[in-house]
Amino acid sequence: MADTPRLDVPRGSARRFGAFLRFNPDAVGRFAEGIARFLGTGRFLAVQTIIVGVWIGLNVFAVKLRWDPYPFILLNLAFSTQAAYAAPLILLAQNRQADRDRVQAEEDRTRAAQTRADTEYVARELAALRVAIGELATRDFIRGELNRMNSDDGEERREKRRRDPVG
Repeated sequence: MADTPRLDVPRGSARRFGAFLRFNPDAVGRFAEGIARFLGTGRFLAVQTIIVGVWIGLNVFAVKLRWDPYPFILLNLAFSTQAAYAAPLILLAQNRQADRDRVQAEEDRTRAAQTRADTEYVARELAALRVAIGELATRDFIRGELNRMNSDDGEERREKRRRDPVG
């Protein structure tokens, strides 16, 4: 009975097939992004072009150094291997970038919503201030009223002097 494995307890990681294949996903992702970043540069294309040119030149013209004759099967194998590793690394880098873009877009949406709420609050406060100021007598309003009263008083005095020049 003791030799029978218990089904309610998970097996230990040492007994699993992939126990020795544990990688840090972030480290692998950073490595993939570094490779993808390098593969997308002009320097990589220039170096690869020079290597391929030298490879073909040595295999066509240097009779004693031929290690890969004309159909260049070894060069084709090197390109296939490079493509087999480059494509998944580039896809991994793109997936990580898509995840970062998704997080950034969510932060942008949150920030935009907060900005909109703040703007609406300020607009409401500004409207309330306009209403409150509309109920107050402003400096220009008081000045205008005083000028009107002074001009009205002046007209009344002139009219009074015209009617009664003595008094």
